[in-house]
Amino acid sequence: MPDNIEMRAAFGAELERLMAADERILLVDADLSKANGVSHIRKRFPERAFNVGVAEANMASIAGLASYGFIPFITTFAPFATRRICDQVTISITYARRNVKIVGTDPGVAAELNGGTHMSFEDVGVMRSIPGMVIFEPVDAVQVAKALPKLVAYDGPVYMRLFRKLSPVVFGDDYEFDLFKADLLREGNDITLFATGFMVNQALEAATRLAEQGISAEVINVHTIKPVDVETVVKSVRKTGACVTCENHNIIGGLRSAIAEVITEHCPVPLKAVGVNDEFGVVQKFPYLVKRFGLTTDDVVAKALACLEMKAGRRVAAGK
Repeated sequence: MPDNIEMRAAFGAELERLMAADERILLVDADLSKANGVSHIRKRFPERAFNVGVAEANMASIAGLASYGFIPFITTFAPFATRRICDQVTISITYARRNVKIVGTDPGVAAELNGGTHMSFEDVGVMRSIPGMVIFEPVDAVQVAKALPKLVAYDGPVYMRLFRKLSPVVFGDDYEFDLFKADLLREGNDITLFATGFMVNQALEAATRLAEQGISAEVINVHTIKPVDVETVVKSVRKTGACVTCENHNIIGGLRSAIAEVITEHCPVPLKAVGVNDEFGVVQKFPYLVKRFGLTTDDVVAKALACLEMKAGRRVAAGK
């Protein structure tokens, strides 16, 4: 796959390929097909691609076509795919056990100039609270393309949190995707950096910076936030004894919460979080927003150093 392909373009291309091979797959969008990179699909498959207009709740209800053996993909901006239609997702999709794939684009600071109304810092928390929902956030275009066939093969509701634009390539074409297995990207012994979405790149850069200080950081891409890969999380923190979570989301309800739930039950270790501190979004460009909400590589490094101080303090207190 080319290095310069936008994630929405990768999504649209792979979905088109899958629809050509499987007549059960439908596309339902809420008047954002061009923005989400799927307008060409309506032209090729007009009988299986529908625009319901700015009526997201109706979009979720139309996804009830899953009752007849179809596999609907419903697409819109992240806050409209989660917060706005939470009841329809809960009752019409998950409670009814429907095989629907929900795609929410431009999550968190990716919403940029659309501002706080569109800046979904709570979408993962909303969806994590719904029984039966799988939550997946890809890191690059390669992972998008590799994941979509697995999402189609999985019989159940999935929420995909999709960064629309260009993202640095993390994976090669030989990458093998497992929906329920986190990716170990870099091995380390001193601290684990758990990251998701574009924050994986910040974590990898932070690991390089920490290595310059003699600190060995393990980096794990937690692409599936629910259900989180408990085995990989526990194995890593038992080795490193400390961890930092990195997410483009409120630190309440998302990746930090998922990791904290695992380690408090299985292997309590110091934890610090890089994420949004319970705030609403603001109108600005992406580089400013990353700094404004503390999502930079510098922030990851600082939290890792603070977490290592906690780890050292625990060892002193334990007389080790």
